[in-house]
Amino acid sequence: MKNTAPISPKNIIEKQHPKKAKHPHSGSESPKETGLYDLLIYQLNDIYRAEKALAKAIPKLIKKAASLELTESLTTQLSVTKEQVSRLELIFSVLDEKAEGKKCSAMEGLIDELEDILEFTESGTVRDAGIICISQKIAHYGISTYGTLTAFARALYEEAATALLLESLDEKKEADLMLYVIAEAHINAQAADLNDEGPEEFGGVLFPESINKHFIE
Repeated sequence: MKNTAPISPKNIIEKQHPKKAKHPHSGSESPKETGLYDLLIYQLNDIYRAEKALAKAIPKLIKKAASLELTESLTTQLSVTKEQVSRLELIFSVLDEKAEGKKCSAMEGLIDELEDILEFTESGTVRDAGIICISQKIAHYGISTYGTLTAFARALYEEAATALLLESLDEKKEADLMLYVIAEAHINAQAADLNDEGPEEFGGVLFPESINKHFIE
């Protein structure tokens, strides 16, 4: 019988992507002791924590959204976010690093904004517009982070990590575009039409009385 190597995420990635290139200046592999490598790992942990927190938050948004298109988009985003968490775990594996599960302050702040939107709006197009607004902020955070991490990984000649990070970057851009299309197609226009009757409607239709005075003043 032939001896076969055990199957692992690292083996799978090494088959799918080229091995790390030699550093052109040193003639050897990029040293993991460099400050940029440490920054890459730190930021990988940050986005890993962010994606895990987002995966927990999206199901509540799905329940609160009124628009069918928005609900379907959020459902897709939930599935993609879970894939991005798994992809980050593969990146940690190929880099022989361990993922840490602490909180991401930036994502926690964005999720707090979402909670505020859900608290101070009632079900309908205005709430949907708010969900889209913060969801696009989240997507932009992901685009910025994955874009920078891709550049870091490329500079460090971590080609497998670069390829995987690019997949997540493209997915974030697609999510942002889909949210924009939904908002421009009808959500924003319908929400604006609801406001045509004057600020009094904020108290009865869109917002609870506790926030009505804030808008009028």
